[in-house]
Amino acid sequence: MAHAAVTDPPRGSLPPRAPMATGDKVRFVLRGIGQTLITLGLVVLLFVVYEVWITNIFAAREQSKVASALRHEWADSGGDPLLPLPGESDPTIPLGTGIGVLYIPRLGQDFHFTIVEGSVVPTDGELEKGPAHYHHTALPGAVGNFAVAGHRVGKGEPFLNIDKLRAGDSIIVETKSWWYVYKVKGSPAGSNPQNSKDADGIPGREIVSASDGNVLLPVPDHPATKPTERLMTMTTCHPKFTASHRMIVYSALVMKVANPDLKMPASVRDLYKAVKA
Repeated sequence: MAHAAVTDPPRGSLPPRAPMATGDKVRFVLRGIGQTLITLGLVVLLFVVYEVWITNIFAAREQSKVASALRHEWADSGGDPLLPLPGESDPTIPLGTGIGVLYIPRLGQDFHFTIVEGSVVPTDGELEKGPAHYHHTALPGAVGNFAVAGHRVGKGEPFLNIDKLRAGDSIIVETKSWWYVYKVKGSPAGSNPQNSKDADGIPGREIVSASDGNVLLPVPDHPATKPTERLMTMTTCHPKFTASHRMIVYSALVMKVANPDLKMPASVRDLYKAVKA
């Protein structure tokens, strides 16, 4: 009886696979999902590292540049860049350049940021250099509302901890000619300025929607009221890591001291000693 010839599979080919069992299919799918989630997690982690830490490094470089440029301008210039030239109603300040230095004793001796001139709504490029002045609002020390925006997380995060400010805390702004001292509004009897209003109806702090532009009015939230106070408004994102709302901190000017030698005077230094735990 003749036997059928047994032929080998073509060289390089693989034998047919056995059908995958149901359990193997489940494990294969789960393994794929797990690897995908791990990859996504790493991407998110890298994004967070970039936003929170790497952008701070870039922002610190930009802040150092504008701070150095402002100090050199103050030392070399005969006039105050925030004061208008003869025949002008307003000073001409290039966008993105420094206009003053912000100090907040509650946030420590090391807290100081150069404020840059911003657009009507400060851009990301301006905010990456430091806190940015809303261009259409009052200048430091002027009647009306001197409004400043700042990032809360990443990109220098100058306003990371402004939620720690209490009613009566000092906000200091140095310009070439003056040291302006503002006090956070609200009742000093309550350390939390949230919804604690002064006689003018303006609280020390409030949370508003991201689209609420009334906080930038000459008298915040009072469209028909003529300004008489010299106010400062700081705006930042709320809550942290989101941009759905804005945290607003209001303060009013209580003192100004001449700045002839560009050094912090004793009366301003004493404000650091007044900070209570």
